[in-house]
Amino acid sequence: MRKLSPVHWKRLRCVFEHDGFVFKPGKGDHWKGEKAGVARPIIIPAYDEVGLDIIRSCMRTSRMTRERYLQLLKKC
Repeated sequence: MRKLSPVHWKRLRCVFEHDGFVFKPGKGDHWKGEKAGVARPIIIPAYDEVGLDIIRSCMRTSRMTRERYLQLLKKC
């Protein structure tokens, strides 16, 4: 099992796009992703390195497992 590590915001957005999220620009440097069946949108800040706390929060909100995240990360 691989460890989670910080990633560029474009790569993180790619992961969630592969999972069915549609992104629109949010406030400032943030991207707002929505998906049918997910109670609230996920927010991805446009940082060179998005930290683990934000990645885990997005995973929790979208109910994405660690294995699914790592599988989608390979595609991006």
